[in-house]
Amino acid sequence: MAEHPSDPAAGPSDGVPDAELTAYLDELLSADRAAAIEVRLRESPGLRQRVAGLIRRRDQGGHSVGEIWRRRRLSCPSRADLGAYVLGVLEPAHAEYIRFHIHTVGCRICEANLVDLEQSCRKGEQDPEPRRRRFFESSAGRLADRR
Repeated sequence: MAEHPSDPAAGPSDGVPDAELTAYLDELLSADRAAAIEVRLRESPGLRQRVAGLIRRRDQGGHSVGEIWRRRRLSCPSRADLGAYVLGVLEPAHAEYIRFHIHTVGCRICEANLVDLEQSCRKGEQDPEPRRRRFFESSAGRLADRR
């Protein structure tokens, strides 16, 4: 978004440009930078006003291709693709794109999904017996009811 130097509330006098605040709102910043902006938002009523203005402007219908692309996360792989990546069954080009998207672009949402899938995968590898036992017990109970 363009900055408005004539409007003191919209200028980067506080060192945070509108483009970075918009990236913050869209959760596109690194965790460290987002945390730094949150601290500044708590301290600065003027910065909070700027963010409110950016939200209003964005919600009034700015529908550029770039805005739609970022909001809808069109470049993000699906959770199924991330799961296939964790299992190592993707084609090399697709796996390379996911590595690029997470490690170079730094998509925090996809990174969180990937961490969740990796943890789920590790839990499933640890001991599948309790899960099998629950399935058996629930099935055995149903079979006993049919007699």
